[in-house]
Amino acid sequence: MEEITHQSKSAATIMLQGTASDVGKSLLTTALCRILRQDGYQVAPFKSQNMSLNSYITPDGKEIGRAQGMQADACGIAATTDMNPILLKPTGNMSSQVVVHGKPYKDLNARAYREQYLPIAETIVKEALARLRSQNDVVVIEGAGSPAEVNLKDRDIVNMRLAGWAEAPVILVADIDRGGVFASIVGTMEILEPHERDRVCGIIINKFRGDVSLLQPGVDWLEARIGKPVLGVVPYLPGLTLEDEDSLSLDHKLASGNQPARVNELDIAVIRLPRISNFTDIDPLLHEPDVHVRYITSQRDFGTPDVVLIPGSKNTIEDLKFLHQSGIAACLLNYVTQGGRIVGICGGYQMLGERLIDPDGIESGNTNFNDYSHVAGLGIFPMETAFLSDKFTERVSGFVATDFGISPHVTSSIGAHSQPPIQGYEIHMGQTQFLGPVTHPFQIKVDRTADKTTQFHEEGAITADGRIWGTYIHGILHNDEFRLVWLNRIRADKGLPLQEQIVAFGTLREQSFDLLADHFRKYVDVEQIYQILQKGS
Repeated sequence: MEEITHQSKSAATIMLQGTASDVGKSLLTTALCRILRQDGYQVAPFKSQNMSLNSYITPDGKEIGRAQGMQADACGIAATTDMNPILLKPTGNMSSQVVVHGKPYKDLNARAYREQYLPIAETIVKEALARLRSQNDVVVIEGAGSPAEVNLKDRDIVNMRLAGWAEAPVILVADIDRGGVFASIVGTMEILEPHERDRVCGIIINKFRGDVSLLQPGVDWLEARIGKPVLGVVPYLPGLTLEDEDSLSLDHKLASGNQPARVNELDIAVIRLPRISNFTDIDPLLHEPDVHVRYITSQRDFGTPDVVLIPGSKNTIEDLKFLHQSGIAACLLNYVTQGGRIVGICGGYQMLGERLIDPDGIESGNTNFNDYSHVAGLGIFPMETAFLSDKFTERVSGFVATDFGISPHVTSSIGAHSQPPIQGYEIHMGQTQFLGPVTHPFQIKVDRTADKTTQFHEEGAITADGRIWGTYIHGILHNDEFRLVWLNRIRADKGLPLQEQIVAFGTLREQSFDLLADHFRKYVDVEQIYQILQKGS
C-alpha cells in the first residue's frame, strides 16, 4: 500500500464510471470505500446526482440515495447530504421529484430539469464535493449511467465533467453478465473525447461467472486495443446482506424467488407495486432460515401465503389503482375474510385505510378533482390519508406497544422482551387521520434536530387479533428482536418449530462489507489503484 499524499485540505479522488446502468458501480464503490477505511484512511463516498426510489435518511432527517447511505456505513461515518446533493425520485415516465440536499425542491419533467435546473445543480454539486474533500483523505466518486451518452454530455454533472471538476482518475466498470462486454468497453472509449479517454486509468470487468482463464485472450486483446489495463475481473458474489438501490436490481435478485414455498417454510408474498419504493424493508426476511419471499404482480400469483406484505410506493394512488385493476385488491379482501395476515408499510399502510385524498395532485401529479380527490382504500382500518406539500423525513425509535396477538409462551420461550425496542425512519408526504378507534402497535419518539425537542406518539394501526397491521416506519423488519417474535407467532400458528436464535441482520450487513472488500482485494489489483490515487492526488 502506498501512502496517499494530497494538497492540504483537498482529498485525493477516484471515480468509478460504468458502461451502462446496473453494471455494479455502487457495490464496487462500496468495496473500495471499505478497503480504504480498513487501510486507515478517512474516506467518504460521493454521487452528485442519483435517481432512485429507494432512499436513505441521514441522522439529521434528510433524504439521499440509499447507495450513498450504504457506502457511508461502509466508511464507518455518518451519511450527509453532501454525499448525494441531488436525488431524483421518478413520479412518472417523464418527471421526477427533485430532492436537493435532502429536501424536496419541486417536480420537474426531463426537459425542464435539463434546461432549467442543471446549470443551478452544477454549483450545488461542486460545493458539496469541495466540502467532502476538505474533510477527508479520499473521496470515492460514483458515476451514473454511462459517460458515452452524447446527447447529455454538454450539461453532464455526473460523469466526465464531474471527474474534471474533481480532478479524479476514472475506472470504467463493465458488466459481463449482460453480454457484449468488450463491445461496450470499446464503444464507450471510442465515444469519449480524447481528454476523457486520457482520464480513464483502468477497466474492471464485473459479475463474471465461469473460468477466468477462458476470458484471458479477450482481456489481452482489450488491453492492446484501448491501451488501458484491466485492473480486475470480478466474479459475481451472491449472498451479500447489502441493499439493492433500484427495482432493476431487485428484479434480477429475486428472479429465482418465485418458486413455491416448501411445507416447512413461511410463505411471504410481497406485492410488486409498479412504483415500489424502499423495497429494502423486506431484506431481513431474505435471511431468515425458514422464510420464503416471493413477489406477486397479479391475482394468478397470489396463492395461499402466510403473510402478504404491501410495501412503500412513490405514488400510492396509482399503485392502489393497480391493486384494483390487477385483481389483487379483491384477493386481499377475500384473504382477510379467511383470516389472512397483511402488513402495510408506508404507502402500503395508507392503502389499508378507507380513502386517500389528493385534490391538489401532490402525490399523483394529476389535478383532476374527480379522479383524485377521494380514492377508496381497502377499508381495513378506519382512517384516511391526505397528501400535503410538506414531506416528513425523520429517524425514529421506540418500542412495540401491543402483543401482536402473541401468546406469552412464544415470547418467554425465546427470552424476548414483551415490548421489543424498535428503530427506523419515516419518509412520506401523506398525513393520516383516524376516523374511529384504532389500536396502535408502536410507541415512537421523534428527536427533532431543528428545535432540539423530543416528541412521543402512538404509531400505526393493528387489528385486535394482530393479523393485520400497518406502519409508516421503514426498516421496521430490520429490528431483529421484533422480527423474531412476530415471525414466531406465525410459525406457532402454522405448527412450525419456533426459532430461538435471532438473525442479527446488522451484524450480517457489517460482515458483508468485509466480505465484499475481501472479494475486491482478491480479484482487483488494489496496489495499482493506490498508485492511481497517488498520481491523481
